[in-house]
Amino acid sequence: MISPQEMEDLLDEMYNAFTPMPLQPGDPAYVDCREVRGDEDVVEDLGRTVRRSNALTYQLYSGYRGSGKTTELLRLKEDLENRHHVVVYFAADEEDISVQDAQYTDILLACTRHLLRELKDKANPEPILNWLKARLQDLQDVMLTEINIDKVNLTVGLKEFAKVAASIRAEPGQRQKIRERIEPHTETLIQALNTFIEESKKNLPEKTKLLVVADNLDRIVPIFRENGRSNHEEIFLDRHEQLKALKCHIIYTVPISLIYSRWATELKDNYGIPQVLPSIMVRWENGDSYDKGLEILKTIVRLRVPASLRDSLVPEVFESEDVLQELCLMSGGYVRDLVQLMQEAITKTDVLPIRGRAVQRAVDALRDVYRRAVEEDWWEVLREVHKDKEIENDSVQRSLLFSRCVLEYRYFDDNGDKRTWYDVHPVLWKELS
Repeated sequence: MISPQEMEDLLDEMYNAFTPMPLQPGDPAYVDCREVRGDEDVVEDLGRTVRRSNALTYQLYSGYRGSGKTTELLRLKEDLENRHHVVVYFAADEEDISVQDAQYTDILLACTRHLLRELKDKANPEPILNWLKARLQDLQDVMLTEINIDKVNLTVGLKEFAKVAASIRAEPGQRQKIRERIEPHTETLIQALNTFIEESKKNLPEKTKLLVVADNLDRIVPIFRENGRSNHEEIFLDRHEQLKALKCHIIYTVPISLIYSRWATELKDNYGIPQVLPSIMVRWENGDSYDKGLEILKTIVRLRVPASLRDSLVPEVFESEDVLQELCLMSGGYVRDLVQLMQEAITKTDVLPIRGRAVQRAVDALRDVYRRAVEEDWWEVLREVHKDKEIENDSVQRSLLFSRCVLEYRYFDDNGDKRTWYDVHPVLWKELS
């Protein structure tokens, strides 16, 4: 008989096991979802492109926030490093950019800082430090900091790059002023950075590839200018030549709403065919349950509960198979929502097993969040998507993709052809009747 305190400790452990965060390579909670995601594999697809290409490659990777892109990119990093390549990975939104207001200059500064930090022992950093010294002279009145320009060495330079990034990210009043001082000098920064990169590559073993992975750029919130153009278009289209100017392989994550826009072919011409990570299919287009997808989601749940409970999800963790099935179905196959629904259900549970009422309350809470994301004139659009399982190329439907109110699924039909279809997030289905 488990004591009340032991039960409380068990629920605490379970709650924290479902914290929505990327999994590191080798994490025992990782589940291979390729079979229910249209056979997409970042290690095979993006990784082979890097390995096989003699020319430098600049690739785009997209999907919903929380769908598992970062986990897959970290797997790619490990795979390439095991093959003796060098991968500079960074999550841009953590230290370098504000997703509420990002521009190309912020991304370039982020690439510079992380390349300098990771390759500092492979090349002379003076070209980049000299560029920084000149810019710090210009920025002192804006940054409101004093620094002896003549004493800018590698250690100081890395700190100053971090300060500039932090000011752009966190200080709206300073953000545009700093960009205006730096923007005229981005070309010279690219030149200095390429000098540093080229020297670094000379000190790497023969046939070693250098890859930069700029993650979480897909989280950049769309902002539409008066001319009708968005910041997404300004960054990834208008600035594509600069984004491809660095002398190394690069993977940029990109907002899914841009992938499904009228600019799709231009993105393909500029970067190659983008790879998109879809949701896990839990239903067929006709609404019937898809057993393979549901089993994958149940495995994701199973591998995060304490080991002693993994062989008895029902009835030790969930009171019935129907309760577990409902949790999985209402996630829509969107992994972040699956783990957050679990956390919410756990908070509404005093004693295991988790009961249907707790799952229903968790679903209701999630529904409230998604309902608030839908503008009044979007409901009819959602009804059409739910009916036809297709999307059109317009700003409303792209916004619904970006907000995860509409999810994408893929599978191969009996003829071996890949089928892509769309549906409204299941927590919103009640609102469509």
